[in-house]
This record gives sequence, C-alpha cells and structure tokens, in this order.
Amino acid sequence: MNNYQLLYIIDNGIGEEETQTVIDKFSALIESLGGTVETIDKWGVRKFAYPIDYKKEGYYVLVKFSAEATVPAEIDRQMRISDKIVRQMITRA
Repeated sequence: MNNYQLLYIIDNGIGEEETQTVIDKFSALIESLGGTVETIDKWGVRKFAYPIDYKKEGYYVLVKFSAEATVPAEIDRQMRISDKIVRQMITRA
C-alpha cells in the first residue's frame, strides 16, 4: 500500500449539497477500489491564478489516502470524465 495525496477543484457553480455529494462520491470510489481514506481537508472556495474554462474560482479539496499502485490511474480517469471537476492532481506522499 502506497500513500497518496489527491488535490482536486470542484466547479463553484454547483450548490453546497452537490459539492458534498461529489466529495462523498470520490471518497467512496477510493474505498471501493480497496484503498483507505485517511483525511479529507476541505479548503473551501479560492480564486484561481488565471481563468480556467472561463471560471475564476473553485472549491478545493485535499484527500490523503493509501491504496495499491493501480488505484490512482482509475481515480484520475473517473475525475476526467466528471463535468464537476475542474482540475485534479494525484501525488505519492
């Protein structure tokens, strides 16, 4: 099991309930792939350094988890499919 950090930005145009749903969805995805979520740190709404897809701010979330080496690729694939995720980055801690 490797330790990872997942930082992603959720589109700020959706509501608070839907933002929480997105956070829960990706936490459940990590656990369904055999990983364990250690912490979820909600940074809240922050401004971008430059516009991304004509948006100027987004909701940042940092997730620390441990999983097998194949799990980050699947998480990245699922996040790229989602319209609610603006950007994501997975790094090995």
